[in-house]
Amino acid sequence: MAPVAAVTRWRLLLVLSAAGLGAVGAPKPPNILLLLMDDMGWGDLGVYGEPSRETPNLDQMAAEGMLFPNFYSANPLCSPSRAALLTGRLPIRSGFYTTNGHARNAYTPQEIVGGVPDEEHLLPELLKGAGYASKIVGKWHLGHRPQFHPLKHGFDEWFGSPNCHFGPYDNRARPNIPVYRDWEMVGRYYEEFPINLKTGEANLTQVYLQEALDFMKRQQAAQRPFFLYWAIDATHAPVYASRPFLGTSRRGRYGDAVREIDDSVGKILRLLRDLRITENTFVFFTSDNGAALISAPKQGGSNGPFLCGKQTTFEGGMREPAIAWWPGKIPAGQVSHQLGSVMDLFTTSLSLAGLAPPSDRVIDGLDLLPAMLWGQLTDRPIFYYRGNTLMAVTLGQYKAHFWTWTNSWEEFRQGVDFCPGQNVSGVTTHTQEEHTKLPLIFHLGRDPGEKYPLSFASPEYLDALRGVTLVVRQHQKTLVPGQPQLNVCNQAVMNWAPPGCEKLGKCLTPPESIPEKCSWPH
Repeated sequence: MAPVAAVTRWRLLLVLSAAGLGAVGAPKPPNILLLLMDDMGWGDLGVYGEPSRETPNLDQMAAEGMLFPNFYSANPLCSPSRAALLTGRLPIRSGFYTTNGHARNAYTPQEIVGGVPDEEHLLPELLKGAGYASKIVGKWHLGHRPQFHPLKHGFDEWFGSPNCHFGPYDNRARPNIPVYRDWEMVGRYYEEFPINLKTGEANLTQVYLQEALDFMKRQQAAQRPFFLYWAIDATHAPVYASRPFLGTSRRGRYGDAVREIDDSVGKILRLLRDLRITENTFVFFTSDNGAALISAPKQGGSNGPFLCGKQTTFEGGMREPAIAWWPGKIPAGQVSHQLGSVMDLFTTSLSLAGLAPPSDRVIDGLDLLPAMLWGQLTDRPIFYYRGNTLMAVTLGQYKAHFWTWTNSWEEFRQGVDFCPGQNVSGVTTHTQEEHTKLPLIFHLGRDPGEKYPLSFASPEYLDALRGVTLVVRQHQKTLVPGQPQLNVCNQAVMNWAPPGCEKLGKCLTPPESIPEKCSWPH
């Protein structure tokens, strides 16, 4: 049976089964677990070459499943990347960018009043069509205000926070970040959920683990397919770990956090075995963006051989660790050279559920099932956006940079360095350098560190340029950006302003303070 025909038949049987119309023995929709780490780098796992070899469970997961060495986030920062995963669309399409500055990164701190638009269809909402129960555990990061709540966008359950564990704050000018169970605020970071910044001790990963295990047990008991989005943040600075893991890593506190995550993933997979549902459960492990080298080495990870890290569109900022695991379905011990993206998890999950992606909008994610089940590779570009600016594109093994920039000279002189120890002349620039007429092109197979651009006059450069130019023209010709959600007090999101907040409906640069009544209710 041809791969495409097999996938079509698979979808049909799953749809019939979900509707109760399938023949006896027809496959039931598999459970789906997406394990999304925060600021974890490509080089943080033993299977990717980390020399301490402190991730035995994730390494075993890779040995039993499939490794993707060429897997990418959709943005070098957390909120846009997470929006892309759950919508299957580039962040610029859903409005997860800012126009406050050219090539400016943005996310959803307390000062931002935007979030995921109502017209976007998120993965848990669509999976309801196949009977799935869904839960998010951990970091949401797609908006603070009530209309952006995860349960308003398809999730049945939530335990976690609208933001990262920043703080502590004084609870006067700014409150500590709240933690929710579904609609109820059950505490705040640094208060009911303590984090000791001095020692790094926090029990959050254990809490998040138990939430995941309990959810899986309940859904299996109910014989209902489930979708678990486990979006924990222990590897985001300030990194933390529970007491049994503190001081156990050769890599310091960051390594302690990684070891606890690895142990937790091992317990999740062990429960699937104990419940005897491994062959009906698809698990995918990855990260939202590259390691934050600005926090390294004590509070940040490793991007392996790649250039720079989080916040940049060099490989270290957007190439991620990625492991697919589905015993009995995905052949064990395989490496796929498919160019993959977090957006593919949206389309692949729908395919697993027997559902087609929405047809009324552009979906950027690919279905990875042909690559995972039969080794069938699909040619596709990877677009690297920073804000609403297309910075680079990879096609095959060639990556073309249209803009280069790390961060400003002002920030750099203050000690903010996105590429410590990795200066590449003319590439890791501190001014925004335009290369749209003659892009800098690298062969990532020979030069994964992006140190040696191809000669402009070489036949190889000209051939690569022709292919890249065609892809970019096609992309930009049909691109319709969504209304920006990450501007400070952007008018596009002020339609929902509470009384007394209407005057905030303007773009402010630099950010000004926002009254507490105009942000997420606490």
